[in-house]
Amino acid sequence: MVWLACLIACLWPLAAQADRLDFAAEGGSPQPLVIYGVLDAPQMRPLLEAFHRQAPDLTIEYHNLDTMALHERVLDERAAPRADVIMSPAMPWQYQLANAGLSAPVDSPVAAAWPRWARWRQELFGITFEPVVMVYRRDLATHMRPPESHADLLELLSRYPQALRGRITTYDPRRSGAGYTYAIEDAGISARYWELVEALGNSRSKLETTTSAMLEGLSDGRYWIGYNLIGSYAQAYVAEHPELVMVVPRDYALVLQRLAMVMRDAPHPAAARRFLDYLLSEPAQRLLATATPLGAVHPAIEGTGTAAALRERLGDAIRPVEIGPGLLATLDRLKRRTLLQQWRQAFAGDAAPPVTPAAEPFPLDNSEETAAP
Repeated sequence: MVWLACLIACLWPLAAQADRLDFAAEGGSPQPLVIYGVLDAPQMRPLLEAFHRQAPDLTIEYHNLDTMALHERVLDERAAPRADVIMSPAMPWQYQLANAGLSAPVDSPVAAAWPRWARWRQELFGITFEPVVMVYRRDLATHMRPPESHADLLELLSRYPQALRGRITTYDPRRSGAGYTYAIEDAGISARYWELVEALGNSRSKLETTTSAMLEGLSDGRYWIGYNLIGSYAQAYVAEHPELVMVVPRDYALVLQRLAMVMRDAPHPAAARRFLDYLLSEPAQRLLATATPLGAVHPAIEGTGTAAALRERLGDAIRPVEIGPGLLATLDRLKRRTLLQQWRQAFAGDAAPPVTPAAEPFPLDNSEETAAP
């Protein structure tokens, strides 16, 4: 989904169009910087404002795109303006671009010191640490034990198939790049993944293409449990919707990273490297940890909203999606066709009419709970 950013054009942080953020240079001969990103204004604005204070000589033009639009625009030689830096959570597609030689190395001390698990060579850098989570309605707890893990979710689906019919939501891997990536990763981690997919299909779980759609359905009571939502967006939404609870699964938690890279053909390579170095700096990473829900990677940053804090809390259960050749397997056509065919089989009846929400969002009674297998 594309989150649109709007500000008014003026001398200091300005935005010109609905899908852009612009920052004007202050005096002198302005140097341009063009960024393509998949990050909406509330998260991107603090980073750009702080960077612009450091680099007032730059005219910054930020284009907010969805993941596939960014990928297609990068590959379209006619697209204008050309990007200097691109940032996206679509990790397989970002790696594909870098592996194809479209990225430029960044040979600065801060880039060389970046954690090896969060970079590929000196060209592709993970700048955020975002767990993939579950979200449930708070009043679910009055009728059944809310899930704290993938195993818990499978148990609930097995125990309450009728009560949960049509009430679970997750990504549709057939229509969502994020959903497909999570499916590939889950299948490689969990021996019971396909058992969970079958249970989701049997319960007529509803498939969406965005975390936003899932959160809205949870908030209005159409859904009771959401599986595999992007944690950064879920955290911000749940903070404003007390009827919802976010859970980082305790058995294992996929973690995605937004990957940033300088384009090989960047029209303004010096400005691009300045911005990339900034993204990897302690001040920028501290902003990510404190002013956004995205999560910081920098090893010197501690406390809530950091990779260090999540690792301390969950230990070996943290499973960051690795930046490397394995991401290309995600894009393999045969592998994709095989996985999606298994999903189609599990959801063979997912065209059934949706469940109409009842006035009472959890119409369970004690007899159903005690009689459940």
